[in-house]
Amino acid sequence: MNTITNKTFDEERALYGANELVLKNCNFDGPADGESALKEGENITVLNCFFNLRYPFWHDNRLKIDGSEMTELCRAALWYSHNIEITDTKLHGIKAMRECSNIRMQGCDIVSPEFGWSVCDIEMEDCTAESEYFMMRSNHLTFRNVQMKGKYSFQYIEDSVFENCTFDTKDAFWHAKNIIVRNSIVKGEYLAWYSENITFENCKIIGTQPLCYCKNLRLVNCEMINTDLSFERSEVEATLTAPIVSIKNPLSGHIRVPAVGEIIMDIPNAGGEIITTKKCCCA
Repeated sequence: MNTITNKTFDEERALYGANELVLKNCNFDGPADGESALKEGENITVLNCFFNLRYPFWHDNRLKIDGSEMTELCRAALWYSHNIEITDTKLHGIKAMRECSNIRMQGCDIVSPEFGWSVCDIEMEDCTAESEYFMMRSNHLTFRNVQMKGKYSFQYIEDSVFENCTFDTKDAFWHAKNIIVRNSIVKGEYLAWYSENITFENCKIIGTQPLCYCKNLRLVNCEMINTDLSFERSEVEATLTAPIVSIKNPLSGHIRVPAVGEIIMDIPNAGGEIITTKKCCCA
C-alpha cells in the first residue's frame, strides 16, 4: 500500500485511477478548484481527510473513509462506487451518494439534499441525517438508530428494515414496498401513502392523514398521536395501543383501538372493521 500523508491536492483528477492507496490527514482544496480527485480508484483508505472540491469518489471500488469531512462544496461525492465503508465522517454536500452498492455507514453526519438515490444494500447505524428526497428509489436498506429530519424521504424504496430510528419527515415511505419499521418514532404528514406490504411494530406515529391508499398494511402495538383521517382507502390490519383522532374509509381488514374520536365511512366499499374497547371522544 502506498501512503500519502499531510498533502494538499487541488488539481483536476489529482489521484485518478489510484490503487492500493492510503491517504492520511490530506486536504482536497485550493485555487485550482479541480474535481474528480480519486475517480476510478481501487482499494483506497481515507483517514482524517478534508474534501472541499467536487466529485471526489466516482467509479471507485473497495473504499474506506474514516474521520473525514466533505463540505458543502464537495457536491456529488460518491457516485457509481461499490463496497464502501464510511465511519465518523461528515457528508455535507448536495447529492452526496447515488448509484452505489454494498455500503456500511456508522457514526456519520449527513446534511445532503437528494442523498442516497438508487442505492442498493446499505447499512446505516448511529447516524444523523438532514435531507430532502432521502434514499429515493433505493433497496435493501438496513437502518439502526438513525435520526433523520427532512421531507419526501424513502420514496419508492423496497425490501428494507428500520429499527430504533427517529424520523421527522413529511411524505415518508410513499410507494414503498416490503418494509418493516420497528421500535421507532415516525413524525410527519401523509405517511406511507400508496405503500405495499409495509409493517410498523411497536412504533409511535405522529401527524395528519397517515397510511392512506396502502395495500397489505400492518400495525402491531403502535401508538398514533394527532393522526386524523387515518387509513383512507387502505387494506389494513392494525392493533393500536392508544385512542386515535379519526379513521376514514378503510377498505378492508381490522383496526383494533381503545377509542376513536370520529369514524367516517361515507363510500360504499369502505369495508374495514373498527373494533374499540370503549367509546369516547379523543379528538
